[in-house]
Amino acid sequence: MTINWFIPPVGKGSGGHLNILRFIKNLEDLGYTNRIVIVGQPSPPSAAAAKRDIEKWFFPLKASVHLGADDATPAAYFAMATSWQTAYYVRRFQSCKQRCYFVQDYEPWFYPAGSNAMLAEATYRFGFAAFTAGDWLAQKLHQEHGARTRSIGFSYDRDLYRPMPELRGGDGFHRVMFYARPPTPRRAFELGILVLRDVAKRVPQMRVVLAGWDVRGYDIPFPCEYAGLVEIDKLPALYARCDAALVLSCSNLSLLPLELMACGVPVISNRAPYTQWLLNDENAKLADPDIQSLVDAVVEVLETPAVAQRIRHAGAAFAEATSWEREAARMAEGLAALAGGQP
Repeated sequence: MTINWFIPPVGKGSGGHLNILRFIKNLEDLGYTNRIVIVGQPSPPSAAAAKRDIEKWFFPLKASVHLGADDATPAAYFAMATSWQTAYYVRRFQSCKQRCYFVQDYEPWFYPAGSNAMLAEATYRFGFAAFTAGDWLAQKLHQEHGARTRSIGFSYDRDLYRPMPELRGGDGFHRVMFYARPPTPRRAFELGILVLRDVAKRVPQMRVVLAGWDVRGYDIPFPCEYAGLVEIDKLPALYARCDAALVLSCSNLSLLPLELMACGVPVISNRAPYTQWLLNDENAKLADPDIQSLVDAVVEVLETPAVAQRIRHAGAAFAEATSWEREAARMAEGLAALAGGQP
């Protein structure tokens, strides 16, 4: 019941790191001993500094922190890769019994066709036992690369995210939150801006809340509020002020839809296999990934209260039914099966 988690250098506000650390925390509660092995660049100045950053930016953990994978890295039954770059370190790491892979997205799609895409794709054929974020990834890795996969789900922080209807609609504007992150192409920033430009022509009383990146230097063709990068504890109030949220994705979804649902915000997204493992026509408003279809979807949610209320209620119920603890228990069951024992 020992796991070495090989992770990239930790960044403040990183959703991918947050998910990894949540599973570490919940597996600690189930009796596992975890070590965090930080590999790649930029390397933190020291293991102690990295542990302080994790506690400051996320939450305290029992897990020890180690820099680099060398002879001083403790042995563990499981070595867990958490990104395609870390998978190469795990493949070389000899002091373990089982090599595993925590896969949150299909990382070859992060790059144009080329070396990085091919190197990322190759890791799915390393023979590691993969724990994937949702069924879509599990099926894709198994069918296309022959990987052994086990699907796990995500949840949200119940101490943070909750409905606050009193924050919504006091000034007469319809607010739409848009996850605007230009440096992350898979979040379709340009498509979202074109969609919201046309929505603004049909719904003049709309205001867009742009969150996720500082985009004040961009020419935004509609009235908006620049939220930029938001501290985690400020996100619930930002979400709850909004009448809808446009969340586009060209690969696997993040935690954002569940957090929005938990705040009572109807989610509008593009219809695709990598969104529909989590979203459906009951708990969200899905549309084909073209400008007109998405414009019509946003306008319908904003101008049809019955539609917005139905999605709001279904989304909140869906989010409420999720559980970090249950998903960690599913991972523990998978690890126990790999070890040939009982959970």
